[in-house]
Amino acid sequence: MLLHIFLVNVLADDSHSQSETNQRPNFLIIVADDLGWSDISPYGGEIHTPNLQKLADNGIRFIDFHTASTCSPSRAMLMSGTDHHIAGVGQMTETMQNFPDVWKDKPGYEGYLNFRVAALPEILQDAGYFTTMSGKWHLGMNPSQIPARRGFEDSFVLLPGGGNHYNYEISVPFLPRVYVRNSTYIDPNTLTDFYSTDYFTTELIESLKRNAMNRNVPFFAFLSFTAPHWPLQAPTDVIAKYKGIYDKGPSALRKARLENQQKLGILSRNISLPPDDTDEEGWNRLTSEEKAYSAKTMEVFAAMVDRVDQAIGRAVDYLNESNQFDNTVILFISDNGASGNTLVDVPISSPSQPGQYFNNSYENLGNKNSFVAYDPRWAHASTAPSRLFKGFLTEGGIRCPAIVHYPKLRSPLKISRAFTTVRDILPTLLDLANVPHPGTIFRNRTVITPRG
Repeated sequence: MLLHIFLVNVLADDSHSQSETNQRPNFLIIVADDLGWSDISPYGGEIHTPNLQKLADNGIRFIDFHTASTCSPSRAMLMSGTDHHIAGVGQMTETMQNFPDVWKDKPGYEGYLNFRVAALPEILQDAGYFTTMSGKWHLGMNPSQIPARRGFEDSFVLLPGGGNHYNYEISVPFLPRVYVRNSTYIDPNTLTDFYSTDYFTTELIESLKRNAMNRNVPFFAFLSFTAPHWPLQAPTDVIAKYKGIYDKGPSALRKARLENQQKLGILSRNISLPPDDTDEEGWNRLTSEEKAYSAKTMEVFAAMVDRVDQAIGRAVDYLNESNQFDNTVILFISDNGASGNTLVDVPISSPSQPGQYFNNSYENLGNKNSFVAYDPRWAHASTAPSRLFKGFLTEGGIRCPAIVHYPKLRSPLKISRAFTTVRDILPTLLDLANVPHPGTIFRNRTVITPRG
């Protein structure tokens, strides 16, 4: 609720001029996947993210923004403005499939964005907005649950929660490649020259171009990256930028990020790092070869974040070139904390078993036929100074970066310390668009009103 109150208040001075021109704002919502709170430069990270830095410098960064601890529950709250259980995603589908007796037929655990909520794109679509998305959906796999059935007029999406970033096919049914354009399921083999971050961004820009050519209506655009979620894969030239940066290990990185956060003034000098729950001393027991291997996984992760920032720069460039930037609210968030999943339960991704499906040699890390994650120690550094990471209800799992940029913002405040959550986004955007929530009846069905 505080995000809602804050942004609406700081934009209040603009309401008169907006009514005079009848120009409702555009919205570009950008979600990174498993990005830690301290990974990007506005939050003290060393990864090269100049486009996000520029948005933060000219907008507002939220220091106390929270999500769910995993992907799809956060996305359900974003789309519904209410608790993810009410929206049908009390737990990730993948987890429920592993424990069917626990979750089967339980209300709130349908595993998709249910129809007890009015989805944000549905509401804005009915209000005359062009609604488009590109990237990760993770809110339903069946034809009745895809974005085209939940208010998106145009969409290109990966339905499950992740996939090979190069669309590389292996001979086992793991991380199925289920892509949909609007209502048509696509043969993934037809997607050429594919790298997820680049491809999703191009698809969204092309969709916005088509809308701008055909009609003059505001847009709601959702750019939903699958990066930097594992498998860690990135262009080799970007990986090379980070060679050697992480050789001192995750503990040194965690400390350096906290020091930088304090220098930036986003955290108090009195804050210290909590105890490390990830066998911090275990780094010192690794051989030099093991340390180099681990450090390179972090180099690949950094390259993925770098590429996300480059993609955001492309989207911003398009908005400027099309004279839409000044009237566009840009919101950037991560869906949860960094992932500390070591993938030890997935044998095909283990460095000790690379031969049959993947080549996880040091030299090949980051390429399309590699499949690795970084270990929990790096995830803990990604969420510095908080404790733990994705999957935990500690701050490391649920405190995420959030940057709002809108040229019409009239506030000297550049850093907000207000407690805010992903549930606040729907009511905030509706107020900025001057669109009321439909209440308890929407499209001939009963729905729950937002709690954000």
